[in-house]
Amino acid sequence: MTEKTHETTDIFLWANNIDGVKKDLDVEFFLFNKNYTPYTTKFGSDLSSQIKPLFLYDVINFVNLGAGTGLSVRDFESSDKEDNVLLRTDLEKVGRAETLIHLIEHQRSDIVEFSETEHEFKRIKGIVAKFTSKDDTKKPFYVVKQISQGNVLQGATAWEFRDGKFGAFQADVGLKVSGDNQVLIVDKDIFVFNESKFERLFNYDYKKQALADQKVAQIEKQFKLSFPDGMDLQTLVKDRRKTVNKLQKIEVGDITQEQVVDYADQMQLEIMTDDAGAIIILDGNDLDTFVNLINEDYITSEITGRRYEVKSKRLLDDPEGEPPRG
Repeated sequence: MTEKTHETTDIFLWANNIDGVKKDLDVEFFLFNKNYTPYTTKFGSDLSSQIKPLFLYDVINFVNLGAGTGLSVRDFESSDKEDNVLLRTDLEKVGRAETLIHLIEHQRSDIVEFSETEHEFKRIKGIVAKFTSKDDTKKPFYVVKQISQGNVLQGATAWEFRDGKFGAFQADVGLKVSGDNQVLIVDKDIFVFNESKFERLFNYDYKKQALADQKVAQIEKQFKLSFPDGMDLQTLVKDRRKTVNKLQKIEVGDITQEQVVDYADQMQLEIMTDDAGAIIILDGNDLDTFVNLINEDYITSEITGRRYEVKSKRLLDDPEGEPPRG
């Protein structure tokens, strides 16, 4: 596990302090899409009375109430769904969240305003409320909520009911904001109020990633691989959810380096080796091909001679003379 490089936020002290200044906090909103690109956005004055109750007050109340009922804080990665527990993890462990906050804090001038015609609301994944104290603008905190497309109304197909009758929906997009607490980011800490929504928001599944890390270590021990400068297998895998999922079931060691190269040649796949015989992985596509090869995911039809990538496999039997696995 990554060693902490900062002092963990005392969430109870934080909630108590914020409770005293909550009415004076400034708030700014950002939308972000499935690629974690942030966009600025504005809200009308008629929504001002809803903003803090929807995004902040319940967070503060939950923590303050928990202080009196024995609420404890546990690391997200080591928790096992205990009752009366608030989960916490390091921002640096959740790469997509860390990148999103970095862009908002340090590249604000490069963030464009959201436009439905240019960016499409159907691609939006979440909304970030950035809260800042007028007395200390250098220490903002963030409340993040998932946007479910099931709560989105598109103007072209939606109706509105007003004055006793249905009519055309006047807005480009309508959104019902979820009232539940989901994710709070304070300094370098992420506090998780809703585990499943946090995982979906940032594609963060620690248990899957931990197993994938183990498989990566086995692969590095079993195979000679070559990467461009500044890149390694661990970094490439973390950025590819599909690969993390596939590594959950791979049995490393069933196929050798030489067999991988021969197998790729038989399937006419572009796998290159360097002068030392290491398999060259230049990008995510090369990685996917390599992982498919060590999982024996390519076949040639004996009937048509066509080559296929097998998306899922069910073992019918084991080679003669070998005991069944598992």
